[in-house]
Amino acid sequence: MRITLGDTPDDTLTAFTARAAADPGVVGLVLSGSQVHEGMPTVHSDYDLHVILSDRQASPIAELDWFRSAHLDLVVLPLSEFRTRGMPGRPDSFARYSYVHAEVLLDRLDGAIARILDEKRTLGATEARAAADGWLDAYVNQTYRSLKSYRDGRPAMGHLDAAEAVPYALESLFALQRRVRPYNKYLQWELERQPLGEPRWDASRLLPVLRRILADGDPPTQRSLFTDIEETARRAGHDRVLDSWGTDLELLRHT
Repeated sequence: MRITLGDTPDDTLTAFTARAAADPGVVGLVLSGSQVHEGMPTVHSDYDLHVILSDRQASPIAELDWFRSAHLDLVVLPLSEFRTRGMPGRPDSFARYSYVHAEVLLDRLDGAIARILDEKRTLGATEARAAADGWLDAYVNQTYRSLKSYRDGRPAMGHLDAAEAVPYALESLFALQRRVRPYNKYLQWELERQPLGEPRWDASRLLPVLRRILADGDPPTQRSLFTDIEETARRAGHDRVLDSWGTDLELLRHT
């Protein structure tokens, strides 16, 4: 099966969605990517479209999975896979954020596509608590490794560990708010439009801290960030994870 590209991405999307809507094997169309983030699309932006197929009826569109062009990127998957795509424990869990702001263009299942999508947009209470515990523990571990290397005269290795701690810090902060961590491209967009609840996590304050840590692993900056994350995590009831580190936390707090 081939896709005819239009003169613009809009033309290509319009033509393809009409074609997909005429196919009884297609039960849903979900738009994601830059186009669903206000202010993010550029002249280089294409359309990211998820095509959900019936589990019972074959469709020739199935062979277009992972079709990519300058106008249109497709993910084609059966309904059963769409239900679990991006969810915890799956190899494609990295894809979850792509659904957070996604828009339903076609739902032939009386709202089922929209309901499945809504389950992916935020973390459930139990899921969020487990995720926050896990990411927080990983963040403390990586920061501890970094500061030990600085203490022991291995700044280059400490810098590497500090850089690896940044993703864990972000995962922790978003999980504490029952939110899916955004891709880096959308981090500032998220922080400015839906803040993490405290001024210390505003984009204007958090992003310079992260950039400093990524730039050179600066130990005082790492300790300042840890102090703020510890306070936020304890207020949310995650003392058990932090207390399990015992006196090792003194290295993370020492100034």
